[in-house]
Order: sequence, then C-alpha cells, then structure tokens
Amino acid sequence: MSDQLQCALKYLKYCFSVEAIDSRVKPDTDYIRRQKAAALDNDSDVKDINKIPRPLWHTTEFKFYYVAFIIVVPWMFKTAMDASNETNVTNYYKFEHLLSPGWLFGRKVDNSDSQYRFFRDNLFLLIQLMTAHLVIKRVVLYVTKMAVLRFDFIFGLIFLFAAHGVNSLRILTHMIVMFSLVHILKRHRRWATAATWIYGIGSLFLNDKYRSVPFESYCSLLAPLDSAFKGIIPRWDVFFNFSLLRIISYNLDYLERLNNQLQFRNTHEESSEDYEEYSRIHSNNSDENNERDDNDIQINRPSIKKSGSVSKLQTIDESGKAEVLNERARLIAPHHIQEYSFMNFIAYVTYTPLIIAGPIITFNDYIYQAQHKLPSITLERITIYSSVLAFTILAMEFILHFTYVVAVSKAKAWENDTPFQISMIGLFNLNIIWLKLLIPWRFFRLWAMLDGIDTPENMIRLVDNNYSALAFWRGWHRSFNKWVVRYIYIPLGGSTNRILTSLAVFSFVAVWHDIELRLLLWGWLIVVFLLPEIFLSHYFQMYRNRWWYRHVCALGGIVNIYMMMIANLFGFCLGSDGTKMLLHDTFMTFAGFKFFVTSTLCLFVAVQIMFEIREDERRHGINLKC
Repeated sequence: MSDQLQCALKYLKYCFSVEAIDSRVKPDTDYIRRQKAAALDNDSDVKDINKIPRPLWHTTEFKFYYVAFIIVVPWMFKTAMDASNETNVTNYYKFEHLLSPGWLFGRKVDNSDSQYRFFRDNLFLLIQLMTAHLVIKRVVLYVTKMAVLRFDFIFGLIFLFAAHGVNSLRILTHMIVMFSLVHILKRHRRWATAATWIYGIGSLFLNDKYRSVPFESYCSLLAPLDSAFKGIIPRWDVFFNFSLLRIISYNLDYLERLNNQLQFRNTHEESSEDYEEYSRIHSNNSDENNERDDNDIQINRPSIKKSGSVSKLQTIDESGKAEVLNERARLIAPHHIQEYSFMNFIAYVTYTPLIIAGPIITFNDYIYQAQHKLPSITLERITIYSSVLAFTILAMEFILHFTYVVAVSKAKAWENDTPFQISMIGLFNLNIIWLKLLIPWRFFRLWAMLDGIDTPENMIRLVDNNYSALAFWRGWHRSFNKWVVRYIYIPLGGSTNRILTSLAVFSFVAVWHDIELRLLLWGWLIVVFLLPEIFLSHYFQMYRNRWWYRHVCALGGIVNIYMMMIANLFGFCLGSDGTKMLLHDTFMTFAGFKFFVTSTLCLFVAVQIMFEIREDERRHGINLKC
C-alpha cells in the first residue's frame, strides 16, 4: 500500500474520530503519563488501575471477529430489506401508502416519521435561514460595530416571534418570571434555587395543560391575539423545554457567581488582586469537584486572570502568554456581575442557532465564547464537521430508500415474519431514531460553529456502539447529560449518593421529555436497570487482571444490550404487540431459540470490538467513559 493511500486512510479515520467530532475531547497528557508510570511500577495495584492491555486488533481471535462482521452485517441489511420491501408480498400492501416518491435509484422513500419529515422537508429552508443569519450578523457587526451580545439579543427576539408568532409572549412570560424570581431572591440563594426549580418544573405542567388556552380567557382585551400570527412552528411548548434548560442555567450560574462574590466581600476588603486570587482558588476547588463527579474526560484547567477590562476574561500562564479557558474553566468563569444582565439573558435563551433544539451550552460558557473566539473554531474543523454531517444525511437517505421499517412499524405489518426479521425491523428503527436526532443536532451545532460558538457534540457514540446502560446515557444527548451533571447530579451529592441522585436525575429527565406517568415510571425503571451493572462492575473490579475478565464483561454487555433493545423496542418501535410477538416467537419456537443463540454469539463478537475501540482510545489518552 502506497504512503499516500495510508495517509489518506489515516486522515479519513481521524475525520470520524471522537477528537475530530468534538474539540472538547483531547488526549489527556496526565492520563498518558500515568499509563507509562504504571508499566514501570512494581506495585500491582497501580498497574491494575492504569495499565492498558496490549492491542488485540491483529490477534487470531480478532481475525475471526472480522470474518464474522463481513458475513453478519450485510446479512442484517438484507434481512431488514426483505422484511420491509416489496418482496414481502404478505405485508407490503399494508404500508405501501405510507411511502413517498424518492430520488435514489428510482425507489420510494420512507418519509413517514413526522419528526424527521419536518426537518427533511425544510432542510433547504433551514440552510437559507442559516446563511441569512450569518451574513446579516457579519454585515451588521462590521458596519455598526455593534456588540455581539446585543445583536444576538435583537435577532433572537425577531426569530422567536417568527418561529412562534404571538405564542412567543407565553415563552417570554415564563422567562421574565424566572428572571425576576432569581433577582428578587438573590440574597437568599437557597430560596432562589428552590424557586427556580419549582417554577421551572411547574412551567412544564402549566404548558401541558394550558398551552392552547385562548388569550381572551385571560383578559378580554387580549382577544385580537387569538387570531394573530402563530408563527412557523405553532407547537411552541415543545421547543420551550430546551429554553427552560437555558433559563435554569442562567439562574443557577448567576446565583453561584453572586454567592462567590458575597462570600469574598464578607471576609476580605475587595481589591482587584485579592479578588482575583479568591476567584482563582474557588474555580480550582470547584473544578476538582467536577473532576470527581463528572463522567467526561479529565482536563486540567489553567488559572484565571482578568484583563484590564473587568468585563473581559482571559487566562495567562506563568510566562504571560495568553491562553483560552477550557470547558471546565468556562463553566465557572468569574464574569463581572454586570454580564448577568437582562439583555444577555434574553440573548442567551433566544440564541438563534440553538433555540430550536440545542445542543445545550451553559450561560457562563456562552458569554465567554461570545467575547472570546475559541481556537477550536477553525476552517479545517468546520470543513470536517460539515462533511461528516453531509455523509450522515446521505446515510440516512440510503436507509430510508432501501429499508421501510418505520412504515412497517406504523402499520404493524409483520405478519408471518421470522424473529430475525422482526428484530431487524426493530434494530433499524432504533438506528433511524438515532439518526433523526443526530442530524438536526449536528446541523444546529454546525450553525453555531459557523457563528463562533462551539457547543458539545450531542451524540459522541454510534447507537450500535453501546454495551453499557450507564455509559449509553452518558453518550446519548451528551450536552443534556453535561447540563444534568452540573445542575442536578453534583449539587445533590454526585457519586456519594448515587442511587438517590440518579432517581432525581431520571425523574427530571422523564418530566422534561413529557408530562406522562408512563415516562416517569420509565425513568425510575432505568435506575433499577442500572443498579445490577453498578454493583456487578464494582464487584468484578478485583478480577480485572484475570484472563477471563474481558469475556465475563462481554456477557454482561450482552445482557445490557438485550435489556436496552427490548425497552426501546417497546417504547419507540414495535410497541406492546410487536414486542410481545418478538419475545414469544424467540423463546417459544425452535427457530426463534436458534436465532436467540446465534444473535447472542454475534453480540459477543460485537461487544469485544466495542471493548477494543475504547481501549485503543485510552492508549491515546482519551477516556470518555461512554
């Protein structure tokens, strides 16, 4: 193989790596140093913790796995096509009416998912909107020398009205109430925090019950608003959930900043040098707590220094060379208290690229990035990310043109299908669910990157590359996970009270998604499902240096995959009837049981590959824990 081809393949691999997708993921030099030290240390305990096994990619065992992949993966695609194409004469007519004219190879396309259909049908409109926003912003900032945050404030209000019309008044009412609460109670942090959470969660219940109540019922003078423009997106309440996360982030970041300032004033005579030293110490202490409790990659944070203007922040090393705060430092950056103004609050909550669906970025991080462009915003990174997004959209189009599994699920058209076929209908449905969330999130993140704001990547792992229920939730909607860790998990005690904090986290996650008892029970059941993995993982840690440890973990991973698939198939794909039929045919027929044994062996191979992918990342200093 030529050197040029090897370089091309290596670069292609990098383009799809976690480091290229999310700039926050970087090799940890301390982590690499500990690995090297462990290899030389005679202490067995140190070796067990830090030592990483030798690569397995070229072993005989893994060569067998490659052969299995070459055979099984195409077979899975063929089975999904056979179960959902016109070749399935028994069921095709039941869902054919759900298919639409396509553009690939003369085939129809399964555009029956309403959520993705909205994005897919309006993709070129969104691209035009993104282009218009970016061009207008650059022209206005260049001509008028307007501050970035002021422009975001004005444009955000305009876009909010365009999106939701007169219903934007309902959103603004919630925003003003929560802003007022935190400022009225700002001298009483506990009361202000409680009021933020009570009203925030309460607003979800209010929206669920009163979202369509006419304005006239509140006041007869508001009757004309009921016939006014309702915006491009009438369902304002669905997208308010993302706004709520930003409102809570502002409130809690403001309370934390104000509390730190008040604590300092109570014990010191304020001077710029003394206050800066206090901010630096507090930031380091808070960062250490985050390092212990957060499940993201460990990153060392530089110290914080203020520039000549108190409203600007930068960091400097000992030599005086300017550096940029990393993510952990930006979360707790000691902004001037004036930065927590009403204008900045509105600008943040209504920030156009992220207002519809995120990804979520904290208030402190947004304010810092609005004033300091990160070095991760480069032409090369943006080009790579946009290319990966284009590839992802094409992959989705290919799947929708060749496997009509969403239409099959809607029509429940699986009569006489084998357990293998039904399972592939479910599996490809799960992949489509993952893609329909991934694509809009990556589009809006790309929009923000082009505007100079680098947000977390929401989907850092392929949905099929998960063997741990705990790790799955760390990598699924990752910016939301980071938000939950910062504002719920750590304040409630983090890993010191893991079960109760997990119950609180998943209870909020369930209510945030929708006001249904079913989802609340789903959140509690997730915690129950996590307990065996937590306890067994802790117990088997003592055997991690045994030769059989990896294989026992793979068996545990298989159980986790089955549980996660059954839960998601029941909730989002096959429903009650389809899941019951799959389980009955799998365990009550000989053909089904044979499929179960075969699929278990295939999952064993897949989990071993997943293990090695993560070990390979650890060898390069990356430990995502997901």
